[in-house]
Amino acid sequence: MENASARNMWGDYLDSHLEHAFNESPKAVYFGDNEKDADELAALTKNGSKKATTHSLLGLQHRNEPLPKIGEFIVVTNWKGEAQCIVRTTAVTLKPFFSIDASYAHLEGEGDTSLEYWKKVHWEYFTRELSAFDREPKESMIVVCQEFVKVY
Repeated sequence: MENASARNMWGDYLDSHLEHAFNESPKAVYFGDNEKDADELAALTKNGSKKATTHSLLGLQHRNEPLPKIGEFIVVTNWKGEAQCIVRTTAVTLKPFFSIDASYAHLEGEGDTSLEYWKKVHWEYFTRELSAFDREPKESMIVVCQEFVKVY
């Protein structure tokens, strides 16, 4: 793990959770694509409001990133790369964008936690993300719904 802040937090976590000492070192990531969103989403995750995140399958494929795995740990950082908390993936579901429901939107914990808010901000995010690959989001596009619990 290259991020010193994340490495230190993972070490602190392992001090009291030796049963995970042989797990793969977690990735250090921020949510979102800009400083304001990344810092806000890190704070929501740290305070326990945010319990899920969503990726576009197409975006993951274009960046050659693997699908999230149940049981994997992630060190959530702010935009500057400062570790804020550690989460562990509990569920991964692939589904069309149009099938996201209000209960999942609430798990993401963003804005007013409504489905309408979720669809608006995620559509805007996927539009920015996919434009780098000369693609546009579609209601039928597959999204990767990743649920997690904060463990540290």
